Amino acid sequence: MILEMKVPSPGESITEVEIATWLVEDGDYVEKDQPIAEVDSDKATLELPAEESGIITLKAEEGDAVEVGAVVCLIDLDGKKPAASEQSSVSNEKSIEKNKEKVVTSSSVENTYASGTASPAAKKILDEKGITPSEVKGTGRDGRITKDDAVNAIPSMGTPRGGTRSSERKKMSMLRRKVAQRLVAVKNETAMLTTFNEVDMKPIFDLRTAYKELFKTKHGVGLGFMSFFTLAVVRALKLYPDVNSMIDGDYKIMHDFQDISIAVSGPKGLMVPVIRNAENLTFRGVESEVKRLALRARDGQITVDEMTGGTFTITNGGVFGSMLSTPIINPPQSGILGMHNIVERPVAVNGEVVIRPIMYVALSYDHRVIDGRESVGFLVAVKEALENPIEILMDNNIKKALEL
Repeated sequence: MILEMKVPSPGESITEVEIATWLVEDGDYVEKDQPIAEVDSDKATLELPAEESGIITLKAEEGDAVEVGAVVCLIDLDGKKPAASEQSSVSNEKSIEKNKEKVVTSSSVENTYASGTASPAAKKILDEKGITPSEVKGTGRDGRITKDDAVNAIPSMGTPRGGTRSSERKKMSMLRRKVAQRLVAVKNETAMLTTFNEVDMKPIFDLRTAYKELFKTKHGVGLGFMSFFTLAVVRALKLYPDVNSMIDGDYKIMHDFQDISIAVSGPKGLMVPVIRNAENLTFRGVESEVKRLALRARDGQITVDEMTGGTFTITNGGVFGSMLSTPIINPPQSGILGMHNIVERPVAVNGEVVIRPIMYVALSYDHRVIDGRESVGFLVAVKEALENPIEILMDNNIKKALEL
């Protein structure tokens, strides 16, 4: 019996996916639920598991765009699982064939160039430099022109150019193409502005130094910066609800909840999972959710639903060393907060110059729905909470806030 495996729907409104990588080869025996392919949608990369066990026949190539519901492979349910010895034999045969190919290729190379002429690799480099083989003295066997000869060759006229000058043309993944489209749309369709401020991180440093070990022992997660920033953002969004809104045609949609999108770096690029109802979470709750979502993104397990529906985004370029940036809005949201690296800087405190760990923060916002008063007020509210976390974020009760 032959089973036709069709592309399942990765989520609402997605009609097409792209075969990113086949994890098996044509003719392999696959087990039920074994990952056989990675498929890209315009929102995420997902694994495609085998629906049944059997011998697989691939019906699509890597890079093919296929519609949801289309057949991408066949599984012969009557196909028998090969014994270990047979699998070893098949592997050996494949290895022998590959070695034969290498031998043939090597022989071809030896027979295609001789004294005074360039090897294929050398010829390619010389062509890129605009140099003819007759201009180069070969140092290889019998005067052959080697790759190193070509790399070191200098044109008789013009500017000397050393090193290789190769290029590679590679199709972007569907996810990356969609991100590119969305970024261009944001720049073209929003009135985006960015306002900046700075935060003295010493109060948070002091809290983490005093309580991070106890917090981790009690809750199994670290006391990081993200919980402080998330709770500071939640408070600021309540004070300035326009920052928590979005435009839909001629209407402004106001939210009475705070779903905070957290930008994280995954194996397929930037992903933005959502912390739902962050207004109901404690420090422990935020840190646990950030850890869970980051691990799922790293392991390629994040789902479309987990990246959909945020009302505001936080992104941290500081983990890569960024001092200052203008983060781009995550549509259809109207605002995004950018965190940056923390650097010890001289600042004036009570009329004296002292050294403090300072972070620059940036708020990019859609000026069509958020005015300057709201944007600046929002960022100042975030700054106030971060610089006075015990009073503003912990209600003057550290152990209760950290659930210690």
